[in-house]
Amino acid sequence: MFRKTTMRRAVIEGLGIYLVGQSLTLAPISFWPAAIFPVILILRLALFILPPVWTAMRVKSTRREKMSRRFWALGPLMAVIATLISALIELFAGETGPLGGLKSAGPDIMRFGMSGPAGLTVGAFALGILSTFGLLLVYYTIAVILTRLANGGFLRFTMPAGNGRVTL
Repeated sequence: MFRKTTMRRAVIEGLGIYLVGQSLTLAPISFWPAAIFPVILILRLALFILPPVWTAMRVKSTRREKMSRRFWALGPLMAVIATLISALIELFAGETGPLGGLKSAGPDIMRFGMSGPAGLTVGAFALGILSTFGLLLVYYTIAVILTRLANGGFLRFTMPAGNGRVTL
């Protein structure tokens, strides 16, 4: 019952999870009570890890399908869209710090062309987005592939015994 959705809906659900995780990073550290902040960090980590796994698990596939072209393309597709989401958040809200909250003087779109330490060049912005894309591309591709292989039973094999073949 859990794996009964289309690829499009699964991608939308996974990217929704990613968006919730990114929106949690916008809140500054002082917003959270001290007792809850470690839980928020773990939740943010889980919301970063979960989207490709959730998406790969939710897609309905045929009985014999383990890794088709659509699953090989799923990780890079999600990485591109998640990078676009991150770029939009940085452009219109600002760059976030590793523990949360905005670490820049304002939205990146307003910092283009400014001089001094608050200024931002297009090249620096593009380099930051490309590093985010590289991280997401590697992780999402590996996570989708391993999730699909784990769901398809990639550890099964038949021992080449004589009459009494055994499938493990």
